[in-house]
Amino acid sequence: MKLFRFFNLKFYFIIYLSCIVFLINGNAISQNNIHKWNFEDTPEWFDEFENGDQLDSAKWTFETGGDGWGNNELQYYTKGENALIENGILKIIAKKESKKKKKYTSSRIVTKNKADWLYGRVEVKAKLPDGRGTWPAFWMLPVKYSYGSETSSGEIDIMEHVGYEPDIVHFSIHNKAYNSGLKNEKTTKLKVKKSSISFHIYRLDWTPYGIRGFVDGKKYFEYKNTGKGSKYWPFDKKFFLIINLAIGGDWGGIKGIDNSIFPATMEIDYVRVYNFIE
Repeated sequence: MKLFRFFNLKFYFIIYLSCIVFLINGNAISQNNIHKWNFEDTPEWFDEFENGDQLDSAKWTFETGGDGWGNNELQYYTKGENALIENGILKIIAKKESKKKKKYTSSRIVTKNKADWLYGRVEVKAKLPDGRGTWPAFWMLPVKYSYGSETSSGEIDIMEHVGYEPDIVHFSIHNKAYNSGLKNEKTTKLKVKKSSISFHIYRLDWTPYGIRGFVDGKKYFEYKNTGKGSKYWPFDKKFFLIINLAIGGDWGGIKGIDNSIFPATMEIDYVRVYNFIE
């Protein structure tokens, strides 16, 4: 009788464990079905830089100035003098030259007031500049600061690279809870071989469920929307795209600037944005 009870209890225990495993797996499958990261196959917005030798003013605006841009950067951003298109490639060229009390010039282009998005996939195929002191970036800011200051309203850094760390790229997000001011921004870095010799595809996947970062299809960053509100998820508003090549600054200039690298060039093959499929 005792042996029978033992096997009976063992049988029910196995059934119990099986039910738990089924529920866990079922919940995981359910979550995966709910949170589908699907995007359209054809870009909704793109620039292949194949329409002449000038930047398309219907898609981009040059932002100009030399006030340090909040990071104590040392360049002056010009209105087109440091950008050109050759053979379907946009080249942003940083130069060592004086302009309005700055010792360097470069370019910063934005889609603000011309194109913006709420969720989607963003791809930038690029070859990065090399050399100590360069600080190229592809990133996004909100059209409106709906939740307060710049970081409180969100920032998505699709790719940043500082020249004193060759071939190391960074993907980061900033919000009120996590930002560079608090020194706790959510960020990940990845080594990308020959980033200044070969073209690579830097990608953002952005949905209501979270944000993911990729290089050449390899995921290396993820930040999830945990439903805690705008302090943690201000990414429910429209954002626009920025591409710039900074010189020096709080991060790019930590180890100084090698003046022998100029002119330093960042090359962009294309920018493509794909709609998120609800």
